[in-house]
Amino acid sequence: MAMVAVALHHHLLCFSKRKTITSALLHRPVLLSSRKKAQSFFISCSSSSSSTSQTPEANTETPEYHVNLGLQLFSKGRVKDALVQFDTALSLDPNPMEAQAALYNKACCHAYRGEGNKAADCLRTALKEYNLKFGTILNDPDLASFRAMPEFKQLQEEARLGGEDIGYSFRRDLKLISEVQAPFRGIRRFFYIAFTAAAGISMFFTVPRLFRAIKGGDDAPDLWETAGNAAINIGGIIVLVALFLWDNKKEEEQLAQISRDETLSRLPLRLSTNRIVELVQLRDTVRPVILAGKKETVSLALQRAERFRAELLRRGVLLVPIIWGEGREAKIEKKGFGLPSKAAASLPSIGEDFDERTQSIVAKSKLKAEIRFKAEVISPAEWERWIRDQQKAEGVTPGEDVYIILRLDGRVRRSGRGMPDWQQIVQELPPIEAILSKLER
Repeated sequence: MAMVAVALHHHLLCFSKRKTITSALLHRPVLLSSRKKAQSFFISCSSSSSSTSQTPEANTETPEYHVNLGLQLFSKGRVKDALVQFDTALSLDPNPMEAQAALYNKACCHAYRGEGNKAADCLRTALKEYNLKFGTILNDPDLASFRAMPEFKQLQEEARLGGEDIGYSFRRDLKLISEVQAPFRGIRRFFYIAFTAAAGISMFFTVPRLFRAIKGGDDAPDLWETAGNAAINIGGIIVLVALFLWDNKKEEEQLAQISRDETLSRLPLRLSTNRIVELVQLRDTVRPVILAGKKETVSLALQRAERFRAELLRRGVLLVPIIWGEGREAKIEKKGFGLPSKAAASLPSIGEDFDERTQSIVAKSKLKAEIRFKAEVISPAEWERWIRDQQKAEGVTPGEDVYIILRLDGRVRRSGRGMPDWQQIVQELPPIEAILSKLER
């Protein structure tokens, strides 16, 4: 679980080991983590006389105490008892940080129990009222089961649209990325509005002249000339408004694609060395080719790819096979949460800077040595949901056999129905060392 705890305001805290749970978009509270046990707790320093004067009984009625107790119970597998503690914390008039911690960890409990609606309600409240960042929901391994549910899709769509029920932070982040990818959209919109306003002002003076021209008289303006001017202004307004609306539609499509790309970047893979990484860690290193379809179709595509193995490896191709239906029945273990402990340790630390980590030369070299020709998906239900969303966006019937080729920067290069023609891919993709590949990064 993304462990969230609340710092004491009036006591100095000593930590034997600190673990920061953050993401690119979130700064989370600090929590002590023990190496031998999946527990988290606060240790008050005994050097202060004021701290020793406070009894343990007095601390048991604070939201912070119940949040941390809930985390300990969750780590032991006592999810129902953990929920009681998080509810108790919310009933004790918590401050915003404590409320966010209680709601977020309560959502993780509901996600583990398969209660998608309750998890979504908790996260929605935390996003709207307590400034939870959506990036945390995308990053947390313990919300993997929730991200495979339709409730997550609805929550993500609400966040993308930036409605009042969920806040505008996620949409604002998406728009910043959109502006980088399409830097002249704002300039175009400015000209659309400016020219529309100019045409409107011109119409304001042209309409009275048109009435006078229709009425006739000695000093009446020429009818055909005035009518022509009015038609040009009206036509210009219609065209400019249509272009403005078209640009808005394209922006919404782009925001939806950026949102899907962000979701894709957080999906986990198991490399041939059994190391688990998120797709974002493979950026600038490989070109993943996703093969999604029936078992026999995907198996045949993998067999044909073996004939071009050397050439595909030169081009950085990493095959990611996904069999329809493998992720429908999620396996829930009685003990442990999210990914196995070894797998979770292999994932990038959410508290670390992803960019600095993935740009490390040593880390890159080690990762390249571990990458082979094929990788195995973790949380196949999440992968299937992402592919079906991508199919809908491309006008493909969800559930069809498809392939998706990603760029070195992690974005979708192209996709198609059925399985790919490997010879064509070899001709299309430049080698990793080529200049064209460097431009793709």
